[in-house]
Amino acid sequence: MLLIVIVIAGALMGFMYGNMTDGFIFDKNICLFAGLTLIMPSLFKFKLRDTMLVWEYRSVLFKGFIINYLLLPIFALVIGFITNDFGITAGLFLLAVLSGGGMVMHWIKRSNADTSLGFLLLFINLVFVSLSLLMLHLFATYSAGHFGVTYDEKITISRFVEPVITLLIVIPFLASRVVLLIKPLLTWIETYSKFISRISIFIILFYLFGLQSSQQLIDIYDFEPELFFIALIAVAVFYLLVLIVSKLIYNLDSPQERAAFWQSITRYITLALVLSTFSASTFGVSMLLPIMFSYLVQIPLSVVISNRYMTDV
Repeated sequence: MLLIVIVIAGALMGFMYGNMTDGFIFDKNICLFAGLTLIMPSLFKFKLRDTMLVWEYRSVLFKGFIINYLLLPIFALVIGFITNDFGITAGLFLLAVLSGGGMVMHWIKRSNADTSLGFLLLFINLVFVSLSLLMLHLFATYSAGHFGVTYDEKITISRFVEPVITLLIVIPFLASRVVLLIKPLLTWIETYSKFISRISIFIILFYLFGLQSSQQLIDIYDFEPELFFIALIAVAVFYLLVLIVSKLIYNLDSPQERAAFWQSITRYITLALVLSTFSASTFGVSMLLPIMFSYLVQIPLSVVISNRYMTDV
């Protein structure tokens, strides 16, 4: 509940700040801030020897790959085409191809799943961000005509691959190796990790919703207010399908498959919000809507799943 309050407060306060001032101009260093505060702490317990688990649990990884990079994108496309809005479809698709997230390890630990495999899956999903962006680029290339819009090759999402990988994967990983050598700093970060992550989420949301581009949401509300309702319903249906397919495919009696289950249920919302801000001018500001509403759906859903399905494992 506290996290939901933080999310809503950060978004609303940032939006109000942008509305009352000239707003922020986007700076890609927000990705570096997100990488160091949200991603780096999750890499502390990742050890290179954990890569051996890839072969040992290859069937679990295969299931996760099929769900996260085949089934969920298909769900997003079907729902998106029904909405008939390019931005909403792009936002759903981005959620579909970004697995894991800052809270995924919390749910993995709470359900007594395999944390070693969980950290490995989280790291693999970060590495696959480049694949996610490529898939988003291909989606836009081949679907723009269906929505009657133009996907400008000069501003394609593919140009963001290098800075995203550098700021969200390479630097956080190298920083985590350095912090591991400084025990007092490591202890401090681990002690206050929950506080750090919540403050970080608030700052990121305040900044992103305070951007000049985010103020265009007012235009959507003025001229197409129904898109807010459509996006909310689309997100709810998407997560319902995610839950159904994940429960059918994963064996929740297995600690390893429970870890993979959470990597499918939990989408990397904050990363999706950062990336969508990069590309709102390409896909339209309505791209932000499903990602905004995913905060309101994913967090309560995770609580319900943890309490209802994980209490006996």
